[in-house]
Amino acid sequence: MTDIVLVRHGETTWHAENRYAGRSEVPLTPHGKEQAERLADWARTAGLAALWCSPQGRARDTAAPVAHATGLEPVVDERLCELGFGRAEGMTTAEMEREFPERLAAFRADPVAHHMPEGEDPRVAVDRGTACLLDITERVPEGRVLVVAHGTLLRLVICHLLGIPVSAYRRVFPVVRNTGITELRIRDDVTSLLQFNTPIEALSV
Repeated sequence: MTDIVLVRHGETTWHAENRYAGRSEVPLTPHGKEQAERLADWARTAGLAALWCSPQGRARDTAAPVAHATGLEPVVDERLCELGFGRAEGMTTAEMEREFPERLAAFRADPVAHHMPEGEDPRVAVDRGTACLLDITERVPEGRVLVVAHGTLLRLVICHLLGIPVSAYRRVFPVVRNTGITELRIRDDVTSLLQFNTPIEALSV
């Protein structure tokens, strides 16, 4: 039985304008760095057996204080990268409305069948993200593992593992807090949701 704690990285400089940051490298804000430190405070006594993270800078910078606090060496896995948003990278919704309104309307109706133009197929992201988590359960068959990754990838994988249609990820899980705690228990190919999107502030008091 493996408990996997899924965490979205800390706040970045694109959050204020809600710009799509898929594969783009965007730094943490001072507040994002504070969130990473609070995550580390929580992790120090969370009984973690391992630490995984995306190779993207915002995820690695969020995982770094955890590594320092726990002594765990982060396993950097390419499969935990954020979904690539293609032409939408760096854009706000208002900018997309002007640039490709019909594609945006189709995306809102079904973000999997009609993903962002020139972006990664979400089904491919589901396959790679799920494969990563299942590999973690093989490498850590008993224990609690922290995985620092990205909002859209996490929502897609959570839907898939819980048997929810992945096309519903934006509706079922509309918000993933920066450094919020989502915990899955995976045992004998069965996934249970232990908690979702718990604010790190609520766990660090």
